[in-house]
Amino acid sequence: MNKLTFKGQWNEIKGKLKQRFGNLTDDDLAYSEGHDEELLGRLQKKLGMSQDELRKLIADL
Repeated sequence: MNKLTFKGQWNEIKGKLKQRFGNLTDDDLAYSEGHDEELLGRLQKKLGMSQDELRKLIADL
């Protein structure tokens, strides 16, 4: 998955991520269209995962 393709499902995905990783805040999960890399960078810092791992995690939710 090269791009995060979840525009319409983001609120659902965001909720699942917050349940799974209690340390994530709304600021960490703030997404605006076209800023996929910025979102992945914030999650990468917070969770200590690679961008590929994060993409897979999000795709599997």
